[in-house]
Amino acid sequence: MKTLVTGGAGFIGSHLADRLIEDGHEVVVLDDLSTGRREQVPSTANFYQMDVETRWLPRVIEREKPEAVFHLAAQLSVPRSVEDPVFDAHVNVMGSLSLIQACRRAKVRRFVFFSTGGAIYGQADVIPTAETQAPAPMAPYGAAKLAVEHYLRLFQALEGFPAVTIRPGNVYGPRQDPHGEAGVVAIFARALLQGEVPVINGDGAFTRDYVYVGDVVEAAVAALRSDATGSFNVGTGIETDVNRLYELIRRATGKDVEARRGPARPGDARRSCLDAHLASEVLGWRPRVSLEEGIRLTVEHFAVRV
Repeated sequence: MKTLVTGGAGFIGSHLADRLIEDGHEVVVLDDLSTGRREQVPSTANFYQMDVETRWLPRVIEREKPEAVFHLAAQLSVPRSVEDPVFDAHVNVMGSLSLIQACRRAKVRRFVFFSTGGAIYGQADVIPTAETQAPAPMAPYGAAKLAVEHYLRLFQALEGFPAVTIRPGNVYGPRQDPHGEAGVVAIFARALLQGEVPVINGDGAFTRDYVYVGDVVEAAVAALRSDATGSFNVGTGIETDVNRLYELIRRATGKDVEARRGPARPGDARRSCLDAHLASEVLGWRPRVSLEEGIRLTVEHFAVRV
């Protein structure tokens, strides 16, 4: 079918676009290249350099007539969402609503929204955390993603809008940006490969659920094939703290370098880990790539680019 991927020049979106083309789908990519890279867009994809807030978006949807839409374009920085929640809401809520409205009018057959599993539950009472846990975001970024989820549930209830949401854990892998404040695997790998000394914030005991980008793409493909609606966690169910993560990356790079210690980041949840049994039962999805294997693949990617 014809598919549209917003944010398709970015880390996860470009992997998804590649996978859809491999499956024989026609792919249209929309990305403003604020964080994405043009060279990551598949050569056979029809590319539009624009953001989802542009007034031309409905015309693109009308012209291309996608049957399925994957919405990944977003303002991704949690600290920036705290500093400028209006901008965050403008992009992540209003931009998403503009896209949803255009897709409703075009009667898109499937809408897959990328929310967040790492930022939506806050300081969860139960670890690993299932979808039955009440969301309690600790930053505007998570609140904005949750707001879009509510809109999608509303439109699904009112008119049967065919939307499904996936909530990924901490996604890592090749093509991740090693220059931002997120993406600790890419940040550590690049620093070690370039002979730098990485910084671990705080005591390094903060835990996250690290899920490989290829597994996240498979979850999106499973969501496309399913007719399920609602929200699904996409994670491994395994907690890994930063100290352990750093050791795995250090071994993969072959660098015997002790990390420096920096101040803890305020507002970070102490623990975060997802229960993805619902995705397994309903979507038939399970993570396949171990953390050790995923780190090896990520280090190999950055090693040829140092």
